[in-house]
Amino acid sequence: MTLSSRRGFIKCISLAIPGIHLFSFASAREAFAPGADHLVRERPSTVSAAQKKLGIALVGLGKYSTEQLAPSLLETKRCRLAGIVTGSPEKAASWKEKYGIPDTHVYNYENFDSIKDNPDVDIVYVVLPNAMHAEYSIRAARAGKHVICEKPMAVTVEECEEMIAASREAGRLLSIGYRLHFEPHNLAMAEFGQNRTFGEVKKIIAKDGMDIEPNVWRLNKKLAGGGPLMDVGIYCVQAALYTSGELPIAITAKEGRKTDLARFKEVEQSMKWTMEFPSGLVAECETSYAQEMNLLRAEAEEGWFQLNPAYEYSGIQGKAIDGPLEFPQVRQQVLQMDDFANCVMNNKKSKVPGEMGLRDVKILQAIYDAARTGQKIRLSEFSARHKKQNFLH
Repeated sequence: MTLSSRRGFIKCISLAIPGIHLFSFASAREAFAPGADHLVRERPSTVSAAQKKLGIALVGLGKYSTEQLAPSLLETKRCRLAGIVTGSPEKAASWKEKYGIPDTHVYNYENFDSIKDNPDVDIVYVVLPNAMHAEYSIRAARAGKHVICEKPMAVTVEECEEMIAASREAGRLLSIGYRLHFEPHNLAMAEFGQNRTFGEVKKIIAKDGMDIEPNVWRLNKKLAGGGPLMDVGIYCVQAALYTSGELPIAITAKEGRKTDLARFKEVEQSMKWTMEFPSGLVAECETSYAQEMNLLRAEAEEGWFQLNPAYEYSGIQGKAIDGPLEFPQVRQQVLQMDDFANCVMNNKKSKVPGEMGLRDVKILQAIYDAARTGQKIRLSEFSARHKKQNFLH
């Protein structure tokens, strides 16, 4: 791609906002899963063509639901906030008043399964601590609802597989909350990397970290499954894969030294890892719960391109060797949820399906294994040791 054609691409994708249907990370490689025509068992849509907006019930009313998802559902065109699930009567009262939610559409964790009898709820969005993702995604599917599950998909590979199986058995769609697959700057990184805009990419640098407050559930290993790698580190894994268009074949990793033993007594404080790809490309990644970081950079034969910050909800900034990447700032969750609603309405596969979430959890577990053993983990061998076939597929 020449400089003029790159600028033409930037103009084209900018004009495509808010739909952004030019391409997607998943469609380019079918979620990086060859032969993945099994992602959804096709069934006739249960949604009336006359129904303009699908109802979404949020399970868990923490910070992400409160500050991102609920406000986004006021802007979505294909879906709306139809219900809530919470264990807090105080939160329930506040949300009912603010969003006009009727008592019949408010659930707790004990009566959650009765959501099957509510035709106003088409989609359940699971926004709970990581260790609870599998249970509520499975229960939602069995209640006949389509599911969006926040990342990471679950804390074990086995849980991910059970979630996929439950959705298949119910004939319902399962999607992971990978919002950056709908964000134009990150879409551009995928386009430039996969189309060799600046020649073959030789190196990717991906960093994501924050200074986390103490005494939150993310520091509880039982609830979180791990530390920053399971939370913000997953963005680095994803970024390396969609920028390269490849799957890693080997991983080395090292846990960082803990400087705050009280805060990080159960989970890692930081992690550095390297992923090797079939083309020879190397991705150097880092994540932390004690340091602010937010970078995605690709270094290629004929130049470089990067985002800094790369993974924020807003304010993403990009540039390349030949100039800035100037795209509109979008509400990523609006585009993400509208896209999934469109998939449900038209019985289409999600761009970010459960199989992608399973793939990423396998990679995360391989990173932990590499850090624990101090050895290079070849993913095919890791798969064999864990008796899993088609490790990345």
